[in-house]
Amino acid sequence: MGANMGKNSAAFFENLQASGSSSVHIVMLGLDSAGKTTALYRLKFDQYLNTVPTIGFNCEKVKGQIGKCKGINFLIWDVGGQEKLRPLWKSYTRCTDGIIFVIDSTDVERMEEVKIELIKTIKNNDNFNVPILILANKQDLPNAIQIKQIEKLLGLYELNNMHLYYIQATCAITGDGLHEGINELYQLILKKRKLQKTNKMNKVKK
Repeated sequence: MGANMGKNSAAFFENLQASGSSSVHIVMLGLDSAGKTTALYRLKFDQYLNTVPTIGFNCEKVKGQIGKCKGINFLIWDVGGQEKLRPLWKSYTRCTDGIIFVIDSTDVERMEEVKIELIKTIKNNDNFNVPILILANKQDLPNAIQIKQIEKLLGLYELNNMHLYYIQATCAITGDGLHEGINELYQLILKKRKLQKTNKMNKVKK
């Protein structure tokens, strides 16, 4: 798990091109210790794996299990969340179909830091209208912040008319909510594609 960060961008785009259009490309972001890698390997292997902090990235192909995404292949890039690595996130989101942003629902003290990084990601020009799934992880713990409060703390209500997003309560260790979240993200991606098609047709008519 993990890779040399110096080779990440080249490897990313080589794999992106090699995999063609058969996979939906997803980038998984979030602060360090949010549970990104645990979520990735729970989705991949349907079991809990003890992970170490990601220095670089992990990449796995995951198959959708439920709803509209059942049978769909998702190529998920899990990128390290340490502060020194965050400026590199934009290299991974440049050509992606969707973004998963994982947050630690119990870490009240870092919620403002989460908000700053999330908004920065959303406002990046390359990410304009890219659907975002926010995984409110560790919801199984008694001190976890409730979903509505998280939406408020992250200022998500302000994005309602500007961006396609969905927030899903999850527990990466048990897998609760992960497949439901992937299905919701896929539906947002389909919605975006439909909007793009409609806009393109309208331009042609003009």
